[in-house]
Amino acid sequence: MKQSYLVIDFDSTFTKVEALDALCEIVLAGNRKKQQVLSEIQDITDQAMDGKLDFRTSLSKRLSLIKAHREHIQLLIERLKNEISDSFRRNQSFIAANKEHVYIVSNGFKDFIVPVVEDYGLKAENVFANDFEYDESGFINGFNRNNPLSESGGKPRVISQLKLEGKVYVIGDGYNDFEIRKEGFANKFFLFTENIEREKVKPSADLVVTNVDEILFELKMSRALSYPKNRIKVLLLEGVHSNAVKLFEKEGYQVEYMHTALSEEELCKKIPDVNILGIRSKTQVTRKVISKASRLINIGAFCIGTNQIDLEACSDYGVAVFNAPYENTRSVVELAIAEMILLVRNLPDKMRAMHEGRWEKSAQSAREIRGKKLGIIGYGNIGKQLSIVGEALGLDVYFYDIEDRLALGNATKCTTIDELLGQVDIVSLHIDGRTSNNNLFGEKEFAKMKSGAIFMNLARGKVVDVKALKEAIENGKIKGCAVDVFPKEPKSNNEPFESELMGMRNTLLSPHIGGSTIEAQENIGIFVPNKIISYVNSGSTNGSVNLPNVQLPPLKGAHRLLHIHRNIPNVLAQITNILSKNNTNIVGQYLKTNESVGYVISDIDKAYGEQVINELKAIEGTIWLRVLY
Repeated sequence: MKQSYLVIDFDSTFTKVEALDALCEIVLAGNRKKQQVLSEIQDITDQAMDGKLDFRTSLSKRLSLIKAHREHIQLLIERLKNEISDSFRRNQSFIAANKEHVYIVSNGFKDFIVPVVEDYGLKAENVFANDFEYDESGFINGFNRNNPLSESGGKPRVISQLKLEGKVYVIGDGYNDFEIRKEGFANKFFLFTENIEREKVKPSADLVVTNVDEILFELKMSRALSYPKNRIKVLLLEGVHSNAVKLFEKEGYQVEYMHTALSEEELCKKIPDVNILGIRSKTQVTRKVISKASRLINIGAFCIGTNQIDLEACSDYGVAVFNAPYENTRSVVELAIAEMILLVRNLPDKMRAMHEGRWEKSAQSAREIRGKKLGIIGYGNIGKQLSIVGEALGLDVYFYDIEDRLALGNATKCTTIDELLGQVDIVSLHIDGRTSNNNLFGEKEFAKMKSGAIFMNLARGKVVDVKALKEAIENGKIKGCAVDVFPKEPKSNNEPFESELMGMRNTLLSPHIGGSTIEAQENIGIFVPNKIISYVNSGSTNGSVNLPNVQLPPLKGAHRLLHIHRNIPNVLAQITNILSKNNTNIVGQYLKTNESVGYVISDIDKAYGEQVINELKAIEGTIWLRVLY
């Protein structure tokens, strides 16, 4: 099999900057004409890179403007070592391991290129670049004009002289890099745009790439990342906070952003090419949707609840689901407190009268919440925080939960819902939307409440029989009501809202905004993407609601294989045997299971081959094998 060679440009490719531009900044530090000279040099550079200016002419012009000394070159070298392009830095181990077949071919100068690339394990003799000429005082006064790289068309001449037997791939940002391919001395030209995009060169490229990972992926070579980040597609729905967009784009992902929810049919059409899906509470991610999602890695629920997602289907297909269990709890609690104060004071009716021009000043039916009994059904993150804040305001707190929860502060635990309903003045629901909770609160439950009590639902719309609630308000059983969630909600602000509760007395209706504060959405917009990015980058499932939770340490100098499988016996042993059979040393291994899924992470110190991957995929019960490095 013939060897493959990588021919890499230096300026704006291997490094983030044009070295002569950086040298000019060093030389002209403190000079009032600095910006003017830099602008002139940049213009000359761009003309040369776009093929508009003879290279030797451009080089002479730039050097005459810079007037640098040997000491400046040393300062430049130190700066360039800190300006290595991110994806080259990320793939340093690959570069060093393949140093015999990696060439730096540049119109820059060996004086500063060799010291920089040698730090990455590259060989000085594989660097082809120009040579400075110095006067007796150490100032640069020219360059070696016999070097072919000092003139246009020099790069193809150098490659032709190397007589490389095998496939040659050129990585660069300018037209002079394309010339190697144009003259027939390279198999492909990858236009490298991580640092700069030269629009006029794009039509000449075999492939426009934003990083080294994408090139190595295309060439099926070992790389720092198993899948180029710029190929990861993110679909964000329901107007999640812009923080999420910024974090995903900073990571290099492709992001599509929508303000509305999508129907099942619409999502089925969108999902096949999506790697990461971000939703709030309205989008229903069904098994049918998951079955169409051949590339889906993650779902991020930018809210507390995940009942809108078929978690069992996600586990069956190896899709990790993350939510935000804490970030908006305070916002929901504050709304609950505000609404119960308004309702106990009978303010909704009084405010409506004011808007209708009626002045109804009276203390009748208006009370303080201090000393009232608050009943919380669902003592999770929100319920607990409401308990603490409510008690601080002087409420006596009672709670009920199907799980055994420790009472906080002076809260009283109730063993049944009936026990709670019969003694509290305010009932606030904070339960999840699992199917078993549908219509949990209906005619019988309202009948067991104290007459004149306050009822609040900031949980899920389907947990309450709305018709029964309406009747309880009409017959006076319920004095005041606050509802933030509904069985059927508009998918966007452009759709009309309908409910039997519209126009009811002393009733507060809000458009599912319990967690919709700037602070909560900002926090969620950071928390959920960070969990997703951590999973994509390291395999860590800490915080996942469906996969076994594993917090993984950073990995250095090894490869990481992630194996998600049905929770059946002997999978770990088979993974270990396959790696052992292929003489692969395991430097770290982690296993975690839940009732349905197993998750094995294997860190190995040897580059893996396709045979290893295929054997691991063939293990019975395998759901998904993902290779990180």
